[in-house]
Amino acid sequence: MDGLFVQLLTTAFLATFIRSVVPLLLTALGGLFSERSGVVNIALDGLIIFGALAGAIVTYTLDPTLGALAPWVGWLAGAVVGGLIAWVHAVISIKYRADQVISGTAINLLATGVPSVILTALYGTSTESPKVPHALPLWGIGELRFSPPVYFAVLAVAVTWYVLYRTPYGLRLRATGEHPGAAASMGVNVRRMRYSGVILSGLLAGTAGVFLSIGNLDSYVRNISAGLGFISLAALIFGQWKPLGVLGATVLFGFLQALAISLGGTDLLPPTLVSALPYLITIIALIFTGRSAAPRALGKPFEG
Repeated sequence: MDGLFVQLLTTAFLATFIRSVVPLLLTALGGLFSERSGVVNIALDGLIIFGALAGAIVTYTLDPTLGALAPWVGWLAGAVVGGLIAWVHAVISIKYRADQVISGTAINLLATGVPSVILTALYGTSTESPKVPHALPLWGIGELRFSPPVYFAVLAVAVTWYVLYRTPYGLRLRATGEHPGAAASMGVNVRRMRYSGVILSGLLAGTAGVFLSIGNLDSYVRNISAGLGFISLAALIFGQWKPLGVLGATVLFGFLQALAISLGGTDLLPPTLVSALPYLITIIALIFTGRSAAPRALGKPFEG
């Protein structure tokens, strides 16, 4: 036990902890924009996968001509693809008023099969993409060297808080998620605001995917998200749909994931229980959190 506490105080554990938090934080902040506008986004996990795939493929394809610049273009591509897939979810949910949970679930199901088809067509394998010669650069000192999306995630928390609570856009976005009818009567284009919130969720979740494929690894691998989208959604609920609450929740869940990785090399707990630890805590957190702080119009199509 003493050895475990010593291990938790090392810079290696701190680096693992930070890398565990970043994709959760980016994805949960994306979900915050979508759900604050009134649109449930179950598709976050699928958005991560599509963003990770696009980032890896574009980076590998452009590396011979762009070199070290390729992963930056790959980052942009992954974010854009995430935004485009989210736009599809928005069209189905907002324009056609389909069930938002079913739409998001369909995207997640597509994300389990489409990447394998694309990888097979391009590279003759369904499990992973070729390793990119140049991944995103690492900035920092020693073991605490991280790719740019880590620093972007920290900045995104402050920007999200400022946008939501200090700008007219944030006021309109929150109004569409609470009282869309009242917002529309004041001249707010509710549908446009909801489209923007959902697309922003795709851009941020796509960036989380890029971090996983070319910011933390050097290729896309099957099931790269490992359910992070669902944990991010739980963190969003646990964080009461507030930027600082989301930050605290993702820090907690990220710590549990890093702890599970550390415990995986010890005999303190059975390996299967160690792997399930973050998900078990997530379920317990949801039971005690509930949906009391959810936007009032969340999941309700706008009829105006």
